[in-house]
Amino acid sequence: MDNEIIEYLKFLKDIGIDEIPRVKLTVSKPVNTEKKSVEEVLKQMAKEVANCKACPLSQKRQNSVLGEGNPHTDLMFIGEGPGADEDRQGRPFVGRAGQLLTKIINAMGLERSDVYISNVVKCRPPFNRDPEPEEIAACWHFIEKQIELIKPKVICTLGRISTKTILMTTESISRLRGRFGEYKGIKVMPTFHPSYLLRNPSAKKQVWEDMQKIMHYLAEHSETLGEKIKKKLEEYNGKN
Repeated sequence: MDNEIIEYLKFLKDIGIDEIPRVKLTVSKPVNTEKKSVEEVLKQMAKEVANCKACPLSQKRQNSVLGEGNPHTDLMFIGEGPGADEDRQGRPFVGRAGQLLTKIINAMGLERSDVYISNVVKCRPPFNRDPEPEEIAACWHFIEKQIELIKPKVICTLGRISTKTILMTTESISRLRGRFGEYKGIKVMPTFHPSYLLRNPSAKKQVWEDMQKIMHYLAEHSETLGEKIKKKLEEYNGKN
């Protein structure tokens, strides 16, 4: 068995899942990536997500939310799941937390269209509760495929659910944030979720420190975002 699969199964056991339930998917054929562009595959995946009934979250959703942004980017943001606004609009991070995320992205010298934004689960957990481990497990192959397609140089995980899922760890976000982890050779920077910042504005300073680490890394390693970020860093340095 592939080592990555073994590690994932160990992680599921650590968070309380002894086995992955067998579910009957509504899509007759898996996503076929052969000879298709990333955009085409993501569009096909969006249809698959919209028809997915692999967990109970599908029963009350208005819209599924696969993700949006530049599929050729070097920077990907991953949150935990859609909220009420996202469920209505079918887009990730469009509510108050999303508006704050947009401001953070802008402060990095970028636009939302420069990055890709997604969530660990694609349907809204009721009452904005945390996704259950079984729901995360049922949705895992979608976010795994998105990362595989987009091939970012950096993933920024927003909040503890996303961080624990992508890094397959049970450590707290407070211990993990501010230092790079790794997922299949990709740098992962955990930070607080924008909704946490709305409740705890004092944590914005820590998040900005995390974003600066991402900026410095991409300034040196990203052909697509490096110049924009360097320009912003020079602007900040000129003010100091």
